[in-house]
Amino acid sequence: MAITMTATLMRRISMRLIACLVLANFDAAAGWAQGSKYPPLSEYMMAPEAEIALAKSAAPEKVSARATIKILTPSGYKVTAQGDNGFVCLVMRGWAAATSTAASDRDLVYYAKLRAPICFDPVASRTVLPLQELQTKLGMEGNGPDQIAKEVQAAYVKGELPRMEAVAFGYMFSADSDLGQGFGAWHPHMMVYTPHYENSMLGGNEEGGALPFVSDAGTPFAVTVIPVDDRLAVKGRLGTLLPTEKPRKD
Repeated sequence: MAITMTATLMRRISMRLIACLVLANFDAAAGWAQGSKYPPLSEYMMAPEAEIALAKSAAPEKVSARATIKILTPSGYKVTAQGDNGFVCLVMRGWAAATSTAASDRDLVYYAKLRAPICFDPVASRTVLPLQELQTKLGMEGNGPDQIAKEVQAAYVKGELPRMEAVAFGYMFSADSDLGQGFGAWHPHMMVYTPHYENSMLGGNEEGGALPFVSDAGTPFAVTVIPVDDRLAVKGRLGTLLPTEKPRKD
């Protein structure tokens, strides 16, 4: 019995050591900037099946069931399921906030737990998704928010990024999202990409309130946020599980 328990214990220790080495190599292989404010890159990652479930929770099933699904890998977002309705669903990380006009929002790039599921419509898939993927790439290379914003601006000037068009849409209905400390999942809402819109054009509604408002107003990244009924929130089957967690039984 003692020999069997010792052997089992050694196997567990060996597996944990291997897991630690894999994560260490993962962060190094991704070119993660040592000494930066970023936590380990592995903390931004998810188990594939959990990320797929979370990405699909961004929109009603009639949309997400036929959408292309992308998940984050060490080399950026990759297609894991090809759809046929023109929508693309994925889980954005904090790097999506790098071009925000609010400094406090830009610091969300360092919040490794941020999970923002979104389903882009066909127009947003063509014009907004490339921006999100570039910001992710730059963030994974260890660039801070100011450098990411600078590189994004340069990409637009060079014509390497498509200009945002009005009107494009994104569903953000997930009940399992984490939009930053103090926000959690917030309300299910629609993102309407309205470049250069001002909040005054909607009546000057309070940002973060129950009425539609413009985020990053007056910029090429201005988005009109339209909260919807909380009963429309979509629960992901596996939620926001991290690689070290076990699926819930409910």
